[in-house]
Amino acid sequence: MYKTPSDKEIFDKHYFNNHLPIVAKIPGLIKSEVSKIKPLPGTESDYYLMTEMYYADMDSFNAAMGSPEGKASARDIVNFAKNSVEFFLGKVDQN
Repeated sequence: MYKTPSDKEIFDKHYFNNHLPIVAKIPGLIKSEVSKIKPLPGTESDYYLMTEMYYADMDSFNAAMGSPEGKASARDIVNFAKNSVEFFLGKVDQN
């Protein structure tokens, strides 16, 4: 989850042109989905963008984050979202 940047145009340019191509190379990544956050009418949100990354399991995720590509992705975050990103882990219920 990325908080609203002070300059959305600069954020978007780096995120979509630089960061996502790095993310796409992470081994074990099944898919990623990017959503721009739109608060419900009458509400506000500190968040601007959400990226969901899917892996087969936690072992795959851990291996991906330890890979050179995963590390490159983490290093790149300081270039555009150093203090405005939060990470969460979740498991999709397959019911």
